[in-house]
Amino acid sequence: MFEVMTASKAEQVAARTNEAFERLAEPLRREIKLHCYRMLGSVHEAEDLVQETYLRAWRGFDGFEGGLFRAWLYKIATNACLNALEARKSAQRVLPDQMGSPAIGMPDGVPATEVAWLEPYPDSQLESIADDQPNPEVRYAAREAVQLAFVAAIQQLPPRQRVALLLCDVLGWAATETATLLGGSTASVNSALQRARETLATRYPEGRPLAVARPSVAQQRLLDRYLRAWEDHDLDGFVALLKEDATFTMPPWLQWYAGREAIRSFFAIAWQSCRGMRVIPAAANGQPAFAVYARTDADPRFTANGIHVLTLEGDRIATMTLFLEPRMFEMFGLPLVLEES
Repeated sequence: MFEVMTASKAEQVAARTNEAFERLAEPLRREIKLHCYRMLGSVHEAEDLVQETYLRAWRGFDGFEGGLFRAWLYKIATNACLNALEARKSAQRVLPDQMGSPAIGMPDGVPATEVAWLEPYPDSQLESIADDQPNPEVRYAAREAVQLAFVAAIQQLPPRQRVALLLCDVLGWAATETATLLGGSTASVNSALQRARETLATRYPEGRPLAVARPSVAQQRLLDRYLRAWEDHDLDGFVALLKEDATFTMPPWLQWYAGREAIRSFFAIAWQSCRGMRVIPAAANGQPAFAVYARTDADPRFTANGIHVLTLEGDRIATMTLFLEPRMFEMFGLPLVLEES
């Protein structure tokens, strides 16, 4: 009888511990995932690291000595990310325009699938994450710090500089708190932070990305025209939406294009092999996005083609990043084959 009662009591204690852990940890899951994404540049890797983080935290929860649980969870997640980056062949994920000069002709060869490409982050996974940070140490608003160009820029930082910038300038941690997490001195954190800021200043001369507001009424009309131009294969209408110096990248292809005429020349040829498109509005990295389905002579179905992420400047499109990777559709909750209505 004693053994049965003891086992029952142990189960009750374990149940209360699990309940306490879930109550503290689950509301933080999405922001921890976003932190891992910023560190790693990959939604798929971030998902794996969140699972690892929560498993480590659950196993160590009995040893949690109080204090701020959120900071403790970030410490576990950050160390897991640093370990993952150390195990990688390259600590960076990139976009094509970070690897060379713009192309002139059409791509030749095959996509560079061996390159670790940056991935887009679905806006649906940003829901319920606080959009405002009252901490005066925060340098980047939440929507700025998730922009595709910003995430691409911080991937160029060494991992510990990346940590210092994300914790101090994005999350608003003090240098002393960051030093405790990294196991170093406050001076070393301030030094890493200064170097990270200097590197970003070459990308953002004004010290930060341009603020990204939600599309205005005029910009929403621009996006509607983009959708129609793609579905109608209206090359002139599409090119008219671009800034004169617009850029276009399409990982996993290394080639990228700069300027209206270069982009026009590419799509004048690329669209010839397509026999129809369906375009679905989406959102990624706090920016307008579309999921594009295409069909060809070889396959009459509308199958997943790419996720388009756009940067708007005024009444024109400044950048287009086309992620030509069908598996990303799953991240956006979209099917690989579109049922025709």
